[in-house]
Amino acid sequence: MEKLWKLKGMLPYMMVVFLNAFVDLGHKITVQNTVFKVYDGNTQILLTAIVNALILLPFILLFSPSGLLADKYPKNRVMRVSAWVAVGLTLLVTVCYYQGWFWPAFGMTFLLAVQSAFYSPAKYGYIKALAGKDRLAQANGVIQAVTIVAILAGTFVFSILFEHYFKSLDTVTPNLIMQAIAPLGWLLVINSVIELVLAYRLPELEQPDESIQIRVSDYVNTRVLMDNVRPVFSRRVIRLSIVGLAVFWSISQVMLAAFPAFAKESLDITNTIVIQGALAASGVGIMVGSLLAGRFSRRYIETGLVPVGAMGFALGLFLLPGLGSITAHIINFFLIGVMGGLFIVPLNALIQFYANEHELGKVLAGNNLVQNIGMLSFLIITALVAYSGLPMSALLILIAVVALVGGLYTVTQLPQSLVRLILSLLVSRRYRVNVQGFNHIPNQGGVLLLGNHISWIDWAIVQIACPRPVRFVMLKSIYERWYLKWFFKLFDTIPISGGASSKSALRKVAELLNKGEVVCLFPEGGISRTGHLAEFRAGYERACDTVNDDVVILPFYLRGLWGSRFSRSENKISSEVKGRLTRDLGVAFGEPLPKSTKADVLKRRVFDLSISSWQHYVEALPSIPEAWIDTAKSQASALP
Repeated sequence: MEKLWKLKGMLPYMMVVFLNAFVDLGHKITVQNTVFKVYDGNTQILLTAIVNALILLPFILLFSPSGLLADKYPKNRVMRVSAWVAVGLTLLVTVCYYQGWFWPAFGMTFLLAVQSAFYSPAKYGYIKALAGKDRLAQANGVIQAVTIVAILAGTFVFSILFEHYFKSLDTVTPNLIMQAIAPLGWLLVINSVIELVLAYRLPELEQPDESIQIRVSDYVNTRVLMDNVRPVFSRRVIRLSIVGLAVFWSISQVMLAAFPAFAKESLDITNTIVIQGALAASGVGIMVGSLLAGRFSRRYIETGLVPVGAMGFALGLFLLPGLGSITAHIINFFLIGVMGGLFIVPLNALIQFYANEHELGKVLAGNNLVQNIGMLSFLIITALVAYSGLPMSALLILIAVVALVGGLYTVTQLPQSLVRLILSLLVSRRYRVNVQGFNHIPNQGGVLLLGNHISWIDWAIVQIACPRPVRFVMLKSIYERWYLKWFFKLFDTIPISGGASSKSALRKVAELLNKGEVVCLFPEGGISRTGHLAEFRAGYERACDTVNDDVVILPFYLRGLWGSRFSRSENKISSEVKGRLTRDLGVAFGEPLPKSTKADVLKRRVFDLSISSWQHYVEALPSIPEAWIDTAKSQASALP
């Protein structure tokens, strides 16, 4: 597999993402630090909330045109135009600094946010075109980490330089501070120019979509606006993912707005470097959490990280008001960030996976809309709390309660994901799951998964590899065992046996497929006793007779479990071979087949997948002992 960072265009893309975040954060930090130095208490919190609100408003007001532009034009072109705008805006910001115009500089935050509002859907939509569906989660983890590094770099660089220039002042006013720190404007300009140069190195991966019409009158047309929002709410997974991200970033906004005043009041800290450094620890944590999430999701999307991240995030927020030293806060912010990274990376990947190609820009712009409405709402609450005179500790407890409720809701909505993570951790102690053909998995519509049955844990491996929830069909004799039934019910497993029960189960399968769900059935009817592909039974054909025309069959092949302790193999693989072969499991998904595919054709497709899966495995090893090659060949030759 080609390394992610070796993909054509990946390095300039990462640098463009870095510089865009660095520039946006630099001006925001400069304005916030000025507010921190001049104002105290509730006035400081109120102005900080207004700064953040100015950043959010353009994402709300411009979600529709920004999404349409990202869908109509190649996303690299949109990023180029945005980079040109950034150069012009940073020059205007620099003029404001040198003239000592604090309030115009304060307002320039809004114009920089307008540029980011058009830039964002194109930036995140470009990930899917550049990295492909099979590396979405890994690429999102890397890009999230790059963004956080940029935010951390901007926080420290601009705060340190701010303090350096601030020391020369005898009198502290907003306008005098602007003039003192004016050289920071050129740092913004230089970085925006470099961003522009790199934007021209991004490869064009899409063609313009001439069918999309962009008219100014549409943006005051309620019907058109509703059409643009519909893709966001039409699918449950996208809707839940966007709501989860909105809650996370909304709570984060409150934390960023409230903590400086809390630290100034409770810990008597006035140095902006210390304050921003403590907050930056959460950014370091998000970076670490994002990279960990990308590692867990190297060849698939590990949704089990979502409930874990949600609950960990809530726990860290509850600890926040009671900590009495800046060191304890730094450690806690780091852990909050790690949990946040584990939470947001799978959600971003799920949004991009489930969105159709022609509406990805709309979905990402809608994601920005919901997130920014949430963040703006929370900032308004923050301003009201500050205006009422309540202590900041009360606000911090409030957001902790909101995070806990959100975390519990996530667990109740994604119970399979939590169990799936536990399964993944247990399996990963001995095995490494590699997925081929991830891009063959449809992002919506009914899908019938059909493949070989080699072990007792095949269902777990299939669910780990597939980002969509899977309903499994299993023998009723196993399903009815009292000590297992509760677990199978958690996964909504469908029991099947002979006679009337079989007909009822197949009707249930057809019903679920027509609802657009994913159902997995093992057409061999039982676990293999030989390692060979047995006869494929035609029962699934009866279920397919009554399903909608858009339902597809997705063949798959499981490699590496024959000879393991979970298989029926009488002769287990020797310890030397087992140490390598059974540690590397493969799940190969083939191209979707029509619902009318017969059992003999299906078996042939699964057999073809077995050959390509073993070839992929052997070719991935630069040098392996002859005994391992012989074992791989014997397993492949055992297939018909």
